[in-house]
Amino acid sequence: MDFRLSDEQEMLRSGLDRFLSTRYDLGRSRAAAKTGDGWQPDVWRAFADELGILGAALPERVGGIGGGPVEVMVVAEALGRALVVEPYVDTAVVAAGLLLRAGGRAATEVVERIAAGTAIVALAAAEEQSGDRWLDVGTTAHADHHGWALSGEKMMVLGAPIATHLLVTARTDGGVSLFLVEVAAVERGLEMHAFRTVDDRRAADLVLTGLQLPQDAVLGDEGQAWPSLAQARDEGAAAVCAEAVGAMRRVLADTVAYAKQRHQFGQPIGSFQVLQHRMVDMHMELEQSAAAVYLATLNLGADPATRARAVSAAKATIGRAARFIGQNAVQLHGGMGMTEELAIGHYFKRLTALQYEYGTTDHHVTRYAQLTRR
Repeated sequence: MDFRLSDEQEMLRSGLDRFLSTRYDLGRSRAAAKTGDGWQPDVWRAFADELGILGAALPERVGGIGGGPVEVMVVAEALGRALVVEPYVDTAVVAAGLLLRAGGRAATEVVERIAAGTAIVALAAAEEQSGDRWLDVGTTAHADHHGWALSGEKMMVLGAPIATHLLVTARTDGGVSLFLVEVAAVERGLEMHAFRTVDDRRAADLVLTGLQLPQDAVLGDEGQAWPSLAQARDEGAAAVCAEAVGAMRRVLADTVAYAKQRHQFGQPIGSFQVLQHRMVDMHMELEQSAAAVYLATLNLGADPATRARAVSAAKATIGRAARFIGQNAVQLHGGMGMTEELAIGHYFKRLTALQYEYGTTDHHVTRYAQLTRR
């Protein structure tokens, strides 16, 4: 298997790294997350206008650059390394993929806006009783003379407070369907309870009470949304795994640098053999994670079972590695590792949260075991 990037992919990575190193300040992003709207609109527009990364995996007909899963992996890893809080994976990967596969005028228009940086789309799929089982949908959608009426509750909708559109799963007579909701057009029937997550993201719980939507709000064929949702979930899982690799690379680099600077007993703590062994173990976990992400990324176009097996293997590997590297980085930094002033604490929180996005570690371990037995 060839893990080498093409010249164009290398240019994408180096250009994004340069942008983030010079124009994405960690202190400013944390301030926006804690006291502002939770994101930086000027950065998001730059992602679209200057870098074009919001359309990295989108076809040229909708304003994208015609890339694919490898381009998404490159972008997500760079964003993870810089600890970017803007919802790239949720909007430009998961939501954009669902909209593209659904097709239709309304969906295409929203995808074009995603590529242009003027739309943020959040997927509302999880419910209190469903946990990791997105197919367990209690929200209902009934057809009436106005179009559709949606009722139910959604939880932990990442990016919802800043979203221009929502993609909501609901059960119709034909099965699970996906609905497009333009937030600005909603007059009543939608309650949004926003909150800040432990890793400084914006999320919300939604309450739908007879939310009225037009007839064409349903995306694709009614009751046939699950195959596309399953694919989107695997694409999102692979992308956040790449993001985790970027974050772990930064955490390990910072830890090694600190071990060279911090002195104890008259010498750098990095000279102590037991700590050297610990950092080597961290490096091995990182390299295994990177290989697993490559495997998942290159199998996103395979048949559903092969794709699911590769993605679950990556997510399980990342879950173990993120915990190991994050915890050891904090321990090697001592008490200051969890302070707000040091970047390590922020990365640790993000690595912890990544273990639960698009399926928990336990969920993916179980799914991998089931698929392997079959």
